[in-house]
Amino acid sequence: MADRDHLQEDIRYLGRILGRVIAEQEGEDVFDLVEHARQQAFEVARENASLEVLVELFRNIDPARATPVIRAFSHFALMANLAEDIHDDFNRERILDEGGVPASTLEATWEKFEAAGVSPADVEKVVSDALVAPVFTAHPTETRRRTVFDAQKKITGLMLTRHQLQDAETTARTQERLDDIERSIRRRMTILWQTALIRQARPRIEDEIEVGLRYYHLSLLREIPALNRAVHDTLTSRFDVRFRDGGGSAIVRPGSWIGGDHDGNPFVTADTLDYASRRAAQTVLKHYSGELHALEHELSLSDRMTSVSVELVGLAARGRNDVPSRVDEPYRQAIHGIRGRILATTAALIGEDAVEGVWHREHQPYASAAEFDADLRIVDESLRSSNDAIIADDCLAAIRAAVASFGFHLHSIDLRQNSESFENVLTEVFATAHVHPGYSALGEEEKIELLIGELRTPRPLVPRGYRGFSEATQRELDLLNRAADSVAHFGAEMIPHQIISMAQSVSDILEPMVLLKEVGLIRANGAGPTGSVDIIPLFETIDDLEAGAGILRRLWQLPLYQHYLEHRGNVQEVMLGYSDSNKDGGYFAANWALYDAETQLVQAGRDHGVRLRLFHGRGGTVGRGGGPSYEAILAQPQGAVDGSVRITEQGEIISAKYGSPRTARRNLEALVSATLEASLLPVDELTDRDRAMEIMRELSLISRRKYSQLVHDDPGFIRYFTQSTPLDEIGSLNIGSRPTSRKQTTAVEDLRAIPWVLAWSQSRVLLPGWFGVGTALEEWIGQGPDRADRVAELRALYESWPFFASVMSNMAQVMSKAGMELAELYARLVDDREIADRILGVISAEFDLTRQMFGVVTGSEDLLADNPALARSVRRRFPYLLPLNIIQLEMLRRHRAGDDREVVSRGIQLTMNGLATALRNSG
Repeated sequence: MADRDHLQEDIRYLGRILGRVIAEQEGEDVFDLVEHARQQAFEVARENASLEVLVELFRNIDPARATPVIRAFSHFALMANLAEDIHDDFNRERILDEGGVPASTLEATWEKFEAAGVSPADVEKVVSDALVAPVFTAHPTETRRRTVFDAQKKITGLMLTRHQLQDAETTARTQERLDDIERSIRRRMTILWQTALIRQARPRIEDEIEVGLRYYHLSLLREIPALNRAVHDTLTSRFDVRFRDGGGSAIVRPGSWIGGDHDGNPFVTADTLDYASRRAAQTVLKHYSGELHALEHELSLSDRMTSVSVELVGLAARGRNDVPSRVDEPYRQAIHGIRGRILATTAALIGEDAVEGVWHREHQPYASAAEFDADLRIVDESLRSSNDAIIADDCLAAIRAAVASFGFHLHSIDLRQNSESFENVLTEVFATAHVHPGYSALGEEEKIELLIGELRTPRPLVPRGYRGFSEATQRELDLLNRAADSVAHFGAEMIPHQIISMAQSVSDILEPMVLLKEVGLIRANGAGPTGSVDIIPLFETIDDLEAGAGILRRLWQLPLYQHYLEHRGNVQEVMLGYSDSNKDGGYFAANWALYDAETQLVQAGRDHGVRLRLFHGRGGTVGRGGGPSYEAILAQPQGAVDGSVRITEQGEIISAKYGSPRTARRNLEALVSATLEASLLPVDELTDRDRAMEIMRELSLISRRKYSQLVHDDPGFIRYFTQSTPLDEIGSLNIGSRPTSRKQTTAVEDLRAIPWVLAWSQSRVLLPGWFGVGTALEEWIGQGPDRADRVAELRALYESWPFFASVMSNMAQVMSKAGMELAELYARLVDDREIADRILGVISAEFDLTRQMFGVVTGSEDLLADNPALARSVRRRFPYLLPLNIIQLEMLRRHRAGDDREVVSRGIQLTMNGLATALRNSG
């Protein structure tokens, strides 16, 4: 069966079962309404009917009657997503079956290296310190509850089994088994239908921590070590790379912000950080215990049948296993002892209640993950010495790869706080300690002098245990003290990063160092401080991105900081903020500011002999830096990757990428492949770089001016935005613990990027992903005699420059999901018609112009000519969104007119949930 027929058949099959469930559970009249709305929505999508048909259908509908309709279309969208995911995997497997190599895979990367003649020495230089770190963040726009997610996983498994039966030879029992599958899917959908789609209460930080850890159980505990091992084995066998440690150096080492990101989130405290640390360690230690138990069962080798090393005999003797039947099974005895020590380690680090039984008390806990791996190495070397490499390369190798990947900490936890908070805390601490009565009022040079002086002395500012500070200051100090405790308990890898949001000066970077010194994570010895924490400035706004390289040059000139950096391997990590820069200056200006900042940072690093590691703070949507990670990494300036990338993963993107072993492996491979290719292959070559940079700067200035005229300068914009989108209602959706704004204000600057983007996504304007680009392109090209030459210049850049191609392609993806007819309906919610008509007119005109200029530059009027998969989605899945939008508009109209019934507000929440699910990358 052709793929497109397979996909269409699956969507219809799942839709038919869902329709049957709706009819059974809600009655034929509800089913008839849903089916009629579905047919009308597709007629609207085919342009055979206007949106007013749906508006009239749902006008004045009883909210209770609307609720099952909302839920129906939310589930339709969920099932369509599921079918698309299955067939994306199907296409990939088909390519492999036909002997092809899919793009963004390691095999494709290895072939590129061989074709380009990349030398083993070059590969070894890059991978020796390589790091690819997906970092999970507590910025959830994943509105699905775990129950819904689990049901989707079960249905996916049943559909895959159904495909296997359909593609296999028909037998007498085939139809019976197909009927059983349909019955199981129907049962799952019935349960799903009777399960609440959204949470009653806002999740706690602890809930978010557990959600993040869920993906380790679903996929990452096995897929990260497997990928690291595959990379290691291929590099040693195919490219003759010799790792310095001779073992399984792990390129992928994950991270997390959940529990440590207290920037604007008062619910992140010392207790949540402690919980995050302990649960991470407990997760990986439990994994080791289970894997060792399986390995102990497997290694039944008898010393009467094979030889063993002297070291293995000694390790077995320490196993203290008195089972008579194992007297001749030294490997089982050795693994039994290792497992006992891991359980003892778990009891020591987490608590006795984390371990079942008491036999672990006979064993000593491991002091470190390295000590654990040393014992495993003894087993490994003994097996290999007796020609049992085939045994060593299975379960044992997987455990060792896990140890290299996770240690005893599972993932690193980043601390993040904004520079204003650090300044406020230090101002109070310095005043209390009689160091300075008004630190915040000092000039920049005075601040630097004072901070350097404090970083030279080991003297504490206040006695440990002092509790005389304000609540905010005490909360910050308690959290840092708990971070120091976690490092002492679990090792330096548990909390190795301190991120400073809104870093705008050298003093902003030095301030947290003083506080880290106060809790012992940085040590002062007079000549220069040392410590276990990387200090990471986060440059977020466009102005801060432009100033970033200059700030670091000044910082790197300080002998004291040079000493600290040398102690940290002379690596400076810098985080780049995609969300706030976009909110600040618009889509194109933000993308160019980021690219230009990276170029300047790379040059500064070269000038000062500092190795740069960039941390990309990307969101799910294009407006927050989203888009395909593989293409995004390859679109970085030459030298910006240099073997290392850290990148945030958040919201519904986490479940889409890491919700199953197969998708996790695919996305992890894409990250590693792009990182290695960007580091070892020419990916950013331009024939005239100066001219290209000049063009981008000019486009950026025009685009930012157009964006600012609307977002920052138009006095009616805030009113239009807040009233024409469900911004206020987003706060009630219970999708995360973090407040929707940093301060109680209506200013765009103080809004968090997620509600800013999510609100525009709900109204289907998606303004952060395109506004201003059309004006920039039109004005730069102009109407003069050189118009054709300028169009040719831009087209050449689009065809040859990954950066520009990526910017245009991502923008086109966003625009394909937008709907100006829907935007016009949402504008009717604005109470001032003059403001509504004026701003809607500006947005609509810019949308049309941007679409037109996209065609001029790319040579294609089709927004999705280079993305057939998304084109398929827009055609098949997006009609299901239309009823959700129309019902949301009706419920918003009633709610704002004073209808405060719970069924109305719940209807709004349900539509937001359904639209977020259907759009897939909405926050």
